[in-house]
Amino acid sequence: MAIRLGILGAGARGSDTYGRWALGHPGRAAIAAVADPMPHRRERLAGAGNVPNEHRYPDWRDLVADAAAIGLDAFVIALPDRLHVAAARAAVETGLPILLEKPAATTAEGLEALAAAARDRKARIWIGHVMRYQPFWLAIRRLVDSGAIGRLVTMRVEENIGFWHYAHSYVRGNWRNLATSSPMVLAKTCHDLDIIRWFAGESPASVASAGSLTYFRPEHAPEGAPDYCLDGCPASDSCPFYAPRYYVEALADRVGWPVALLGDDPSPEGRLAALRRGPYGRCVFRADNDVVDHQQTVVDFPGGLTATLSTSAFTGQNTRTVRLTGTAGEIAGNLRTGTLEVDLFSPTAVAPELPGARVGASFTRPPMGHQVFELYAGPVDAAGEPDHRGHSGGDEALVDAFITSLEGGEAAATDLEASLDSHRMAFAAERARLEQRTIAWEAM
Repeated sequence: MAIRLGILGAGARGSDTYGRWALGHPGRAAIAAVADPMPHRRERLAGAGNVPNEHRYPDWRDLVADAAAIGLDAFVIALPDRLHVAAARAAVETGLPILLEKPAATTAEGLEALAAAARDRKARIWIGHVMRYQPFWLAIRRLVDSGAIGRLVTMRVEENIGFWHYAHSYVRGNWRNLATSSPMVLAKTCHDLDIIRWFAGESPASVASAGSLTYFRPEHAPEGAPDYCLDGCPASDSCPFYAPRYYVEALADRVGWPVALLGDDPSPEGRLAALRRGPYGRCVFRADNDVVDHQQTVVDFPGGLTATLSTSAFTGQNTRTVRLTGTAGEIAGNLRTGTLEVDLFSPTAVAPELPGARVGASFTRPPMGHQVFELYAGPVDAAGEPDHRGHSGGDEALVDAFITSLEGGEAAATDLEASLDSHRMAFAAERARLEQRTIAWEAM
């Protein structure tokens, strides 16, 4: 019998990720109830899932209260970030499993309250850290676990936020302002911090961080720039962030994210109308954003691993790159291309078997002539090209693993405390940045 899901939040993640998976696997999952305050979003998802009218809720609290009467098997919480703790704590009281979209909490106090509630009730909570489920990161993990590069010593992750993506999400969009969202190191890079924590296998010893909001400020606006791009901006031809160029021209053939956030009319006329006075049409130098546009974080672990996380708005690519160094080898990877380069220092070293990864070229590198292997470790589309849909396969694999666990099958569940550590690392990084000092983990 299909797992009956109650979906709290029918926005992009609730509908396009979790809801779509359930609709595509009717024998394994069913949308039994939907809660969203926006009628058009609620009705669209509920209608697609043939949800009875009485199980379509404007308020998520009512859905949780009716969980037993509806016959739910699990909750999916994809509400706005600031509602995650309240919804998750309410759901915990029902005893049902929970798939909780990241971030689990937007404040350190809320996070610890949720952690305490989960411990008290022995709750089964999965955090939506999709990167653990991407073929790319799974291949790297298998390489490390195989011992091919020896003991892991350093890890460097770069979260390259394409300049257009940063302007959309962190200047004009939902995560632009601390009062209504959370620090960018949490909102954007708790995924990366989770990956670092996953590879470390332990909580940190200390966290240090530096960064600021340097560029997207009023004093950097072009002379004569208005509050909205369409109000006759004199820099429209040269500004990289001119809204119509992105939403109307570059994304002309796109109707999903991020265009869907403009409104219900994806026509060129509808998009322009939305940009005239909507948040996504604002000048990036005259918005109400206050989150950083670049930040570097250093995490030290008791076992000796040191890790760095660098994130920046000022990149042409929108991808993650990684480099891990070990006592017997090194791994470098690019998520966008799905490629890994593995250096093995020993003259007798051989590349381990990696299910799902394709070995490309192999060669030797001077002066020692050590072996280097090139691998492809990402999903591909029908044409054999890298496929980045659904977070490069992570979304699909996460929901599949969650449903598999509820079906009684074997699935590698994410340890809740380890997942929450990524949030604690983010809060420590923001505190370290603001206080300009290293934060000892034991003092948190």
